[in-house]
Amino acid sequence: MSTNSESVLTSGQVVHSAAAGAATELLDDPQEWAAFGRPCAHQTAHAAPDNVPWESHVVLEGMHCAACALTIEDALLAVPGVVQAEVSAATQRARVVWQPTQVLPSQWVAAVRKAGYGALPAMDALAREQRRRENRRALWRWLVAGFCMMQVMMYAWPAYVAAPGDLTQEMETLLRWASWVISLPVVLFACGPFFTSALRDIRQRRVSMDLPVALGMVITFVVSTAGTFDPSGPFGREVFFDSLTMFVFFLLTGRWLELRLRDRTAGALEAVMNRLPDSVERRNADGHFERVAVRRLVVGDTIRVLPGEAFPADGQIVLGQTLADEALLTGESTPVLRTEGSMVTAGSYNLQSVVEVLVQGTGAATRFGQIVALMESASLQKPRLAQLADKVARPFLVAVLVAAGLAAMWWWPTDPAHALMVAVSVLIVTCPCALSLATPVAMLSAAGTLARQGVLVRNLQGLEALASVDTLVFDKTGTLTRDGMSVSAVQPSAGLSAKEVLALAAALARHSLHPVSRAVIAKAEETNAAGASRWQVSQVQEVAGQGLIAWVQDEQALWPVSKVLLGSARHTNASVSAQETAQQVYLVRQQDSGELEELARFDLVEDLRTQAPSAVRALLEAGVQVHLLSGDQQMAVARVAAQSGIEHWRGACTPQDKLQAMQALQAQAKQVAMVGDGLNDGPVLAGAHVSFAFGKSVALAQSRADFVVLGDSLWLIPQAVLLARRTLRVVRQNLWWAAGYNALSVPLAVAGYMPAWLAGLGMALSSLLVVLNAARLSLPLPALESSVPPQQPSSHAVVA
Repeated sequence: MSTNSESVLTSGQVVHSAAAGAATELLDDPQEWAAFGRPCAHQTAHAAPDNVPWESHVVLEGMHCAACALTIEDALLAVPGVVQAEVSAATQRARVVWQPTQVLPSQWVAAVRKAGYGALPAMDALAREQRRRENRRALWRWLVAGFCMMQVMMYAWPAYVAAPGDLTQEMETLLRWASWVISLPVVLFACGPFFTSALRDIRQRRVSMDLPVALGMVITFVVSTAGTFDPSGPFGREVFFDSLTMFVFFLLTGRWLELRLRDRTAGALEAVMNRLPDSVERRNADGHFERVAVRRLVVGDTIRVLPGEAFPADGQIVLGQTLADEALLTGESTPVLRTEGSMVTAGSYNLQSVVEVLVQGTGAATRFGQIVALMESASLQKPRLAQLADKVARPFLVAVLVAAGLAAMWWWPTDPAHALMVAVSVLIVTCPCALSLATPVAMLSAAGTLARQGVLVRNLQGLEALASVDTLVFDKTGTLTRDGMSVSAVQPSAGLSAKEVLALAAALARHSLHPVSRAVIAKAEETNAAGASRWQVSQVQEVAGQGLIAWVQDEQALWPVSKVLLGSARHTNASVSAQETAQQVYLVRQQDSGELEELARFDLVEDLRTQAPSAVRALLEAGVQVHLLSGDQQMAVARVAAQSGIEHWRGACTPQDKLQAMQALQAQAKQVAMVGDGLNDGPVLAGAHVSFAFGKSVALAQSRADFVVLGDSLWLIPQAVLLARRTLRVVRQNLWWAAGYNALSVPLAVAGYMPAWLAGLGMALSSLLVVLNAARLSLPLPALESSVPPQQPSSHAVVA
């Protein structure tokens, strides 16, 4: 058997065995761990290589509510070696952090199975196939319940319309027996998930949302069966097979539609996370291509990517050219041309022709891997309102059982059969499914919509905070202005040539990712000043937002070893003319006497983003006050503020100045959002109530922002604000609906005015309404450009 076949078979065996609940020890093969997890990046540097915790993601089976999520979390955390467990009822996924030296995946998967649930590796094709099988089973149960309901209603109809004496005892008995027979498939097959979940709860001595429903089904069927077998007994006056089949059908209808809608919500997330192909053609030692699992790729492999396939790894095209769709990674929807020598990124699509790619990055090391990690983390978070609903759910369920028992006791002396059916109505109508779904489904719908537009939500709680924002603070460079800058002029001094000062500045700048540093490097390369240099730098330090400091040795021995500074006027103590209009970066040397000698000035130019004026106007129209804080010169900041339409601005700010200015706004009871480039704005991004980072030039895993904007469009900022406000409105509507529905329905059920079938319909409709209301957030973001036309870009670059 070929290596390719073995690799694919191994993957299939792992997932299949996990799905069947047998041979889960195959999950313990360390080579398979990367298929559904990764080492914990934030602990890798502080732990021995053989003791690094692993973070694994699994898809769960058999979940129906928030109580199920809490149960699975408890089961996982009870396993020695499991450090952390997060379970989302909305996406039916779990994140498990575990120590390989103490526990293996098969052991914590077995704990999930012992609790009554299934677990499959999350990033695998067969996990998606299992989800489809579950949907098909749900559809079959719904069809069986619907067909049997219609038949039972046909047999029950004569009893509703017949006048006293029209039906003989034999005819009524025959109709009851027919209804009993037709109800058996509903009880034995369609009700299976409810009974399985309830038995699991009883064995585990806990309460979930399926327990009251299952009790209602059992009581209704037992009471009706007793009436059928003993018409003259205490329960023989009436049977309720029609109510049983109706409320089962209504519950299954709501659950199936809810499953489809939730799959659409979580499906957008899953579609992104499973964007990479399962296998790819890799060149082997004899020069032929064979298909292997993507996780078998290593740096240095040469792969062949066919049209329509996603690139499975970062790499360089070595043969052919094509168009690539990089919308997920850059926010740019227009395909880009990629020729020989061009870089391609994992997760982008090959749209046009076959290309061969030299692999240069795989797995979590790629930008796509960082995006997936952020989305997985966000999908498993529980916002504050969702945590509150989860805390309320279990006590509420206990109260439901007590209320049903008290209602039955109240009505029992009057009519035992009616008393039990009142209890059934209370059990069914008060199930808090809508309450537990109100927040997470809405939050995930909004997060999916933002992800499709190019905004990653790192923190779901940020959506709630963003909805109440009334003040937004922009950084300038790389945010209001484009990420790219250029050096327009070099002004050397101290007897050095332009090439010499550029070479020295570039030697320092190579130790920084700041846009100014990249501009200096680009200018040095453009003028061939970056080649052989007389300067050797060491001990380079970067002062965030200000500049660089290094020790420099002159290879020509014209200077002693000196401290050299590159950065802003504040950083270098350079003198700035009041008439100076260009943004400048300064290069100075500290002499033996301690005095600073200016070596050169570099004039910089940068472009204002074309959407900046209209995006600022849209924020102002939405009632958000806009501020600009920048570390650049006052004149440059004033010009950008004027062209953007920002009244409140401040220049020459250090990161600490920015933080203090933002804290001053917060002291005025302002809810502040910060928008920065993610490179040197860490403190202020972390200190804001909610923050955005333009992530094109920053490692996503290191960003401290709540939202990461993948592209260049400033329109996404006001759109995100408006969507967050819509999301919070939807969450509040859902919570009010769930609370109002129970407040109205419980008294009616206790008073005996709500039959069981109507209770089932009410419960199904309440959950369905919550999910449908949240699904509105999946609609495309409003086209702000049409309501607030952007200003025409100026014909010249903004000198900032």
